[in-house]
Amino acid sequence: MNLVPIRENMTEVIINGSLTVLFSYRTPVACVWTNGQGSRALFKTSKKWSRTTSKHINQWASHWTLSEPIKEQPQEYFDKLAQEVR
Repeated sequence: MNLVPIRENMTEVIINGSLTVLFSYRTPVACVWTNGQGSRALFKTSKKWSRTTSKHINQWASHWTLSEPIKEQPQEYFDKLAQEVR
């Protein structure tokens, strides 16, 4: 596990090199899964958070080169990922 501060109140956690989870403040709100062949799948929460958290998600997502659009998952999906990190 690797903790990477991106900017104030915005952090990503990299787990086993294949999963990266974005935290806005202390809340997991997006993730990207990478397989061994270099393809990626990006997910973001379907829950509507603050304007700042939405901005964090969009800024972070723009750094990933993707062949498919960002998929949405319920907030519980990201909460479960965060529990596995701890």
